[in-house]
Amino acid sequence: MPSREEILGVLRRSDTPLNADQIADALSIKQEERDGFMKRFAAMARDGQLRTDDKGNAELVSSPNFIAGRVQGHRDGFGFLLRDDGQTDLFLSHIEMEKAMHGDRVLARAGGTDRRGRPEGHIVEVVERANKRVIGRLVNENGVLVVAPEDARLGQDILVEPKSLRDARAGQVVTVEIVDFPTRHSQAFGRVVEVLGDIDDPGMEIEIAVRKYGVPHEFSAAVLKQAGALPDEVRSADLKQRIDLRDVPLVTIDGEDARDFDDAVYCEPVKIGRANGFRLLVAIADVSHYVRPGEALDAGAIERSTSVYFPRRVIPMLPEKLSNGLCSLNPDVDRCVLVCDMVINAQGAVKAYQFYPAVIHSAARLTYTEVAAALSNSKGPEAARRAALMPHLQNLHEAYRALLTARHKRGAIDFETTETYIVCNPQGKIEQIVPRTRNDAHKLIEECMLAANVCAADLLKRHKHPALFRVHAGPSAEKLDNLRTFLRGVGLTLGGGDTPHASDYAALINEIKGRPDAPMLQTMLLRSMQQAVYSPDNVGHFGLAYESYAHFTSPIRRYPDLLTHRAIRAVLAGEKYVPVPPDAVPLNTAAPSKGRRAPAAAPAPAPDARRKPRSEQLAVWEQLGMHCSANERRADEASRDVENWLKCYFMRDKLGEEYSGSISGVTSFGIFVQLDALFVEGLVHVSELGSDYFQYDEVRNELRGERTGIRYRLTDRVRVQVGRVDLDTRKIDFRLIDEQSAAPARAPQGGRAARGGKKTPAEGTPREAAPASRRTAAAGEPAAAPAGKGGAAKRSRRRRR
Repeated sequence: MPSREEILGVLRRSDTPLNADQIADALSIKQEERDGFMKRFAAMARDGQLRTDDKGNAELVSSPNFIAGRVQGHRDGFGFLLRDDGQTDLFLSHIEMEKAMHGDRVLARAGGTDRRGRPEGHIVEVVERANKRVIGRLVNENGVLVVAPEDARLGQDILVEPKSLRDARAGQVVTVEIVDFPTRHSQAFGRVVEVLGDIDDPGMEIEIAVRKYGVPHEFSAAVLKQAGALPDEVRSADLKQRIDLRDVPLVTIDGEDARDFDDAVYCEPVKIGRANGFRLLVAIADVSHYVRPGEALDAGAIERSTSVYFPRRVIPMLPEKLSNGLCSLNPDVDRCVLVCDMVINAQGAVKAYQFYPAVIHSAARLTYTEVAAALSNSKGPEAARRAALMPHLQNLHEAYRALLTARHKRGAIDFETTETYIVCNPQGKIEQIVPRTRNDAHKLIEECMLAANVCAADLLKRHKHPALFRVHAGPSAEKLDNLRTFLRGVGLTLGGGDTPHASDYAALINEIKGRPDAPMLQTMLLRSMQQAVYSPDNVGHFGLAYESYAHFTSPIRRYPDLLTHRAIRAVLAGEKYVPVPPDAVPLNTAAPSKGRRAPAAAPAPAPDARRKPRSEQLAVWEQLGMHCSANERRADEASRDVENWLKCYFMRDKLGEEYSGSISGVTSFGIFVQLDALFVEGLVHVSELGSDYFQYDEVRNELRGERTGIRYRLTDRVRVQVGRVDLDTRKIDFRLIDEQSAAPARAPQGGRAARGGKKTPAEGTPREAAPASRRTAAAGEPAAAPAGKGGAAKRSRRRRR
């Protein structure tokens, strides 16, 4: 029986009117199948997908009642329709999810509500299939071969053609190409196109993640050919119209494991009138000199949009010839750069700046550890080893102190979070998870980069040149209201009224320091924030307290930075840079990503009814912002997936062991606990909390027992036992052994109920793959990232701003 899409396709392609019989003939429907076809035809007319005229000819109908959107699946079989119009998402039942898969674009109609009062949707047509290829485990079920997708949100196993196995064995990880998509009455059918190997093979978790999340991981022949044609070193022709800074001792300061160096710094004291100040040079690799718009390298870069960092492996945005070679500011070689040359006063204010292309010769490749050691002890071994550079490093440190003063003055938010990183063995499995200590060298480089980014944004704003700003809107009215309600309950107040400033948050953070519940309060403040995105609408950066902010300092690994470089180069030349929209870039020049799925659209800034209609050029910038924001989240999701798999693998041999930890998240179905010693997070299901009846207070983020009065809140201390580890779902389950600091409380008068003695699957919420309480962010830039507080290894060299 043909699908609705196939029937509509016949009508779209036909130049003449067709009746039902003619459509059936066009689809080669046998006579004995006509009754079933006519029923489907009538159902489509009933649903408003088509109508018939007086002669019985079918016509396509564009019904305003149809709702367009993207399907978001849930591992428990149901789903949601994320509407394009931004209105309330529609709940999709298990039956409706049999018609589509996670990520598909569909047309639906609204009708009725489910048992929880949510508006329901009914899928009318699948407009675009998102999953052409799927990665999963080959399973033999009673002689029938199926692929169980790694992404549980897909919700449907895929039958496999026996002749297409390519020597794959049951239990192995394979990529399957879908030949027939699922319908209400039939299962998806496909053929194996790639055999990755066994689940325990070294690096398999990364191979799975890049395919599961559609991360492009193979450069096309055209990209590699163009990269190979580039020179190995800077040529004399590359130095034309560049300032020669090869005699200036700029240095790079990065982590010990860094391989690409896209920024170098130098500082010297200067006089500003009669006052003291600093001249700070931030030199950034001039990627725009080699990666030109519209060429194969540009196509590959825009498709990836960002480098993706995994433990022991990086999938770069640019080929290694550029990322680790020609564009990397390696020591003792000439490199092309774009320089932000700033004059900063003793109070940390940038009094003047200029941008210009230059050539540098990095004097040294330094690490955070050795710079911090040298600065903390000017007579120590590290300082002696870098004696020639010590005056410049001390100048940098003094400039950093001035910039830090300005940061505090403008009221930038600085959350105190614990970052961790994963130490792997030669087989790629976790040996340990250790906290990452941020020293003054980290903060020094961070402040230098922030200053350069602000100058880049200011230059583009002054010249009214369109650009992608890094924007971070203030808290929404709903989140702000929830936060204030919570704070009133603990005797605190957030200043600023309906439109608080970052300084109001910073003041409150300073006020709660030293309180025993400070970690919980900070988490609640962090959760009230919105997510930072790329947009041509310069609404400022709330967390950093900047009116204008753009990413400029990492063009090797972020496409928005490359766009900023091109815009600045255009301003310097008195021209205007007009980018190519992402859908116009010939992405087919890149190798097809196995199972690539279009990332979800990025959240746009809040709409303004007074905003003028978009010009065509500005619309391109907006499209690029959404594309880069979505791919940034895709990279984060893939990294988190690998981390979670590694953590589960790490915990497999620890079943039954007991650990102390803190509650890092509270939901209606239980509490998430992060272990102190291991920095691993797991769930204590509500059924493990005892036989009491627990009320979930979403505003206060706590579970309260009606009979016992026990409440479980963020940061409460508990002791748990490892009960279950599931590699397939990347989940760790704990059992509660002891409540070390759970507080008694009176039963609340409202909230969501959760019965401790009965285990039922939680049905999630739309637009949220994990509870909000598991979300963390880099200081100054809140971002939705369900990784567990402190549990996500940050492999990027800079905390993402």
